[in-house]
Amino acid sequence: WQLVESGGGLVQSGGSLRLSCVASGFNFDAYAIGWFRQVPGKKREGISYISGVGDVTNYADSVKGRFTISRDNTENTVYLQMNSLKSEDTAVYYCAAEYYAYGSLPRLENEYTYWGQGTPVTVSS
Repeated sequence: WQLVESGGGLVQSGGSLRLSCVASGFNFDAYAIGWFRQVPGKKREGISYISGVGDVTNYADSVKGRFTISRDNTENTVYLQMNSLKSEDTAVYYCAAEYYAYGSLPRLENEYTYWGQGTPVTVSS
């Protein structure tokens, strides 16, 4: 299995970025995908989640209204569109996958089994 994030970079405050997470090696549409971020010295924070078929999404309050998660199961890809970026959004962003059948989406770091290597996002003020 593999999860590969891309799309991170340097952007000015108020700008936008779109992150991608490309998966391989597992039955993609049977897995929920979560986006997490981590600042050095701090705990990894879950920010957005999507069900296997994309019908259920969830966001942390810190990104609600600014970030949008979506997925294209024909391309085994999940996207995170990030708008109105702030300096406090600076972090390394990770995608993670966990088998999901029904019920509440997993939100905690320890509920996810598969992880990507991360892509850094820097928002300059």
